[in-house]
Amino acid sequence: MNEVNCSVVSEFVLLGLSNSWEIQLLLFCFSCLFYVSSIIGNLLIVVTVTSDPYLHSPMYFLLANLSIIDLIFCSIAAPKMICDLFRKHKVISFGGCIAQIFFSHAIGGAEMVLLIAMAFDRYVAICKPLHYLTVMSPRMCILILVVSWITGLIHSLAQLAFVVNLPFCGPSVLDSFYCDIPRLIKLACTDTHKLEFVVTANSGFISLGAFCLLILSYIFILITLQKQSSGSSSKALSTLLAHVTVVVLFFGPLIFFYMWPSPSTHLDKFLAMFDAVLTPFLNPLIYTLRNKEMKMAIRRVFRQLTSFRKKSLSSFIET
Repeated sequence: MNEVNCSVVSEFVLLGLSNSWEIQLLLFCFSCLFYVSSIIGNLLIVVTVTSDPYLHSPMYFLLANLSIIDLIFCSIAAPKMICDLFRKHKVISFGGCIAQIFFSHAIGGAEMVLLIAMAFDRYVAICKPLHYLTVMSPRMCILILVVSWITGLIHSLAQLAFVVNLPFCGPSVLDSFYCDIPRLIKLACTDTHKLEFVVTANSGFISLGAFCLLILSYIFILITLQKQSSGSSSKALSTLLAHVTVVVLFFGPLIFFYMWPSPSTHLDKFLAMFDAVLTPFLNPLIYTLRNKEMKMAIRRVFRQLTSFRKKSLSSFIET
């Protein structure tokens, strides 16, 4: 037991995305642009939903919390990846590696539950509109939020239980720009074939099952929409398509990471970067471009900010 619990490796070397200076410069510009855009876009949704009384509904409450999750998620790996692009020696401590794994799985698990809750919200709104406010009450919304975070924490702690006591005695090189469980397990100084299967079952099958459940629920909602008049269903259809797009963007890379038997390193890195930087940026973009109420609310927020600045400037000049 003492030999198993003894970990010689105190830090891991990250190979990063590329050794080419030109590609690194391109990736730096690309990552910075989308990371900053992700922060601004998700903050804009949170501020708009919070400040605009017309958006104080269960659907926008869940959307604002999805943006909060995306704000945290895009800050787990992206800042270090951007800082490491021009560093020759890219390292991460053992504690930092475990922290990345913990937060990525906790946030990912919470987002998974939240996306299921958003599908349930659309099901009630479209299939049982008369009971919508009763079912999706403020108490239910808070309960969904609590359950999503608790589920994420339990899932993350379960994943950490697989790796935190593994013996790492070298090599300590991760062919990635961040720490993930499948690659970290391969560095352990013990036979990990059974453990790799357990991790795949824990994350891969859960992701695949949740994805299939969501797609089936959206298909059922689409069938219900076809039976309604085109005028009343066009708005619901637009919202539904936005939800489906976000679900595909979120679950696609996850299913590939854990279900694909021997992934290509280049494709694996591309999807990891897509998941870390692009998905948190695309989520607010999809919801704002396909939602007239959100676009109108954003305009109202900007008008309020502009009028506030004018009043503040005029009062400053008068004094």
